[in-house]
Amino acid sequence: MKTPKLKVGLCGIGLAAYWDQFAGLRERLEGYVHSVAGRLAAQKDTEIIHLGLIDSTARAREAGHAFRRADIDLLFLYVTTYALSSTVLPLVQKAGVPVIVLNLQPDAAIDYISFNQMKDRTAMTGEWLAWCSSCPVPEIANVLVRAKIPFHQVVGLLQDTDTWREIEEWLTAARIRASLENNRLGLMGHYYSGMLDIMTDVTQLCITFGGDVEILEVDELSALREQVAENAVRTCISDFHAHFEVQPDCPAEELHRAARTSVALDHFVAKHQLTSLAYYYKGTGVPANEDTMSSIILGTSLLTARHVPVAGEYEVKNVIAMKMLDAMDAGGSFTEYYAVDYKEDVVLMGHDGPGHIAISQGRTKVRPLQVYHGKVGRGLSVEMSVKYGPVTLLSVVEDPSGGFQLLTAEGESVPGAVLEIGNTNSRYHFPIGARKFLAEWNAHGPAHHCAVGTGHVTPVLKKLAFLLGIGLHQVC
Repeated sequence: MKTPKLKVGLCGIGLAAYWDQFAGLRERLEGYVHSVAGRLAAQKDTEIIHLGLIDSTARAREAGHAFRRADIDLLFLYVTTYALSSTVLPLVQKAGVPVIVLNLQPDAAIDYISFNQMKDRTAMTGEWLAWCSSCPVPEIANVLVRAKIPFHQVVGLLQDTDTWREIEEWLTAARIRASLENNRLGLMGHYYSGMLDIMTDVTQLCITFGGDVEILEVDELSALREQVAENAVRTCISDFHAHFEVQPDCPAEELHRAARTSVALDHFVAKHQLTSLAYYYKGTGVPANEDTMSSIILGTSLLTARHVPVAGEYEVKNVIAMKMLDAMDAGGSFTEYYAVDYKEDVVLMGHDGPGHIAISQGRTKVRPLQVYHGKVGRGLSVEMSVKYGPVTLLSVVEDPSGGFQLLTAEGESVPGAVLEIGNTNSRYHFPIGARKFLAEWNAHGPAHHCAVGTGHVTPVLKKLAFLLGIGLHQVC
């Protein structure tokens, strides 16, 4: 399913009383707002609803209604000069979306010498008013805080690189939030018995993150698998060789089994319009189901790389974390602790089952396994390390109050010896060291799984947490 374009509202605010007093001020400020609109419109998959300069309470109410009718996801409120808080309040109340206050000067500093050489003191005041974006922000913040309307500020220069990096992070965060709101999560099978940490309040999950949940049966996937044509299987085997480094000891019959399941899985996902999936199958003596679920890893890995993240062990919270990272093109691969190399001060992390092959260091290997440890059956599995360089770990943590928090840690995926056991497996170095990382990460009470993505993306995730109205803890 294609996520709709992000709808972003933008308006500047000013004071109508100024326009007759100071020639050219309004046009100058409108030019600033238009320059922001142009840069926002150039962003990927973004639609801008630009309402210009709002300068009175009446116009503010009209703008609030217009933004609501446009169903915007995020509102940028550009403070161009002094403006009354009574102009802001009805606008943001009617819009009803997260508010980002842009406190942006046109340049780093006023040219004091030129300014003070101006002969007309009225013109001097008009010039100063074009620079005083910071002036009304405390007044606006006071009212928004008292009205219990959450907001955030971007403070800086109109054309500054740091300013626009922060604005772009807000757009990315809003895009992730929209992806979650449009997420259709399939839950196939049941929890891994005894893993109390991963059992999740799915109702609260929908309340917090949005999206739909579809409860699905393994039987349906098995039935679809029986309908797969032989030519589709052959095509899929070719795709395996294109996307994976299939090891010579992989039996042809196992590749055939995995291909049949992969084709069926694609039909299954399309039929239910899924954009994410969590699954687990214990096995009840039904051969068709065991055949399906023991041959699912290659297909689920391909789906994960195609922006339909799949989590094993019915890890509902973690597939949401994977979806977040995937929505910002950071990957999002399923992982957990494997061991610690105290000599090299790195934590070994990985998992069996699906891997996000789009963030693999080199080509992902396919290896045969005689047993899936702790699970039913045997078959093919994927072996990969996450690309060397900066990484972010992300966990969606269910807190004692029944709500959710995000937990992050930033580190590096580093080269070195890994366990060649047919699983995803990476070595991660953290700036606070392995011992402190383990202690502090565990202290926040996450489930034993987490998602790993490429890059240091906690700044975006902090903004996402704000948009979702939940907390975020950063370990490092």
